[in-house]
Amino acid sequence: MSDADSLKVPFSRPSISKEEEDAVLAVLRSGWLTTGKYALQFENNFSTYMNQDKKLKENRKNAGLDSRDVISLAVNSNTSGMVLAMQACGVGPGTAVITTPYTFVSTAMSAVHLGADVFFADIEKDSYSIDPEKIEEILKSEKGKMVRAIVPVHIAGNPCNMEKICALAKKYGVMVIEDAAHALPTKTDLGYAGTIGDAGVYSFYVTKTLTTAEGGMVCTRNPELAKKMTMMRMHGMDRTTWDRYTSPRASWEYDIVAPGFKFNLPDILAALGVEQLKKVDLFFAKRERIVEKYNEAFKCLDFIQLPPSEKGNCWHLYLLRIVPEKLNIDRNEFAKLLQKEGIGISVHFIPMFYFTYWKNRYPNFTENNFPEAAHRYKTTITIPLWPDMTDEMVQMVINAVKKIGTEHHV
Repeated sequence: MSDADSLKVPFSRPSISKEEEDAVLAVLRSGWLTTGKYALQFENNFSTYMNQDKKLKENRKNAGLDSRDVISLAVNSNTSGMVLAMQACGVGPGTAVITTPYTFVSTAMSAVHLGADVFFADIEKDSYSIDPEKIEEILKSEKGKMVRAIVPVHIAGNPCNMEKICALAKKYGVMVIEDAAHALPTKTDLGYAGTIGDAGVYSFYVTKTLTTAEGGMVCTRNPELAKKMTMMRMHGMDRTTWDRYTSPRASWEYDIVAPGFKFNLPDILAALGVEQLKKVDLFFAKRERIVEKYNEAFKCLDFIQLPPSEKGNCWHLYLLRIVPEKLNIDRNEFAKLLQKEGIGISVHFIPMFYFTYWKNRYPNFTENNFPEAAHRYKTTITIPLWPDMTDEMVQMVINAVKKIGTEHHV
């Protein structure tokens, strides 16, 4: 039995029901397992979901933002989607992106895979979101001339300040590519997070708010970007596999027009997505109820700081931030004690300046230049938050946090 199996409260569990099981079985029995009609249905349904609120379109028009409908492209991971979006936006050798060091490595590594550089901006004080003021410092500098795109990351489903970021992009003539891996369904006045900039990418990894086990979705309002990404998603081929085998034209007649990738999402996974998307608002409501219980239990504890929450936060993660001055133990010890109590935990994220690759690539890339990211990392623990948690499980987490904090209070 694994350590995860012995936990009283696992860190995360996917919400899978008979609907998902039946959908996957239908694909298995169809004889078509790769990208086909289910992937197309998933894309279409996702676009419909993103375009459902017409008021958001009006808000975007009034804000001078692209108000065309969202186009969705299913991919086999968020990382694949980031590579596609960056390449379509012109990221490559001789260019750079600006992003936060407080994210999973794939955000920045996607640019590296394309031969580009990465410039990092610290996060905001008392937040986990990239700081627009730090972004502008880079854009105003000499190296700002290399920047092709700003890549904000909506950590834990809490939206970045996209109004300011989009204004900076317009001012300096760069693109905005949102890493929305955590941000479904984060809804802002300018649209769903992931649909506000030039492109956005979601993750459907097993722990996310919607899962296809592995997978993701790229969204854009720009048909030209969508056309580029569609082609590059499948080897740079001018026809999709589904088109090749379902249209009157011979299946072997196709052209390769660019050196593309193998980033498509197969139907066996897309079928999960079709069913999960139907429940995404229900999953969100369940997460909110758990968050309300956490906030109520922790708000009066002086050794805990509640997570930041802007309008639309979809609560993919609950980032429990300890106040070190009130405890005689550090974050690491607090986390280990939670595990001893049977509570599954994680840490989001290890800032990239702690990793060997990035330290070797950029020798001046150290925690001294990113005090907010370093501090947030050293004080944050991610506690369980998933839709099917029982009231008993939620209370176990609360009791464990209170017990440890009380026993180690100073």
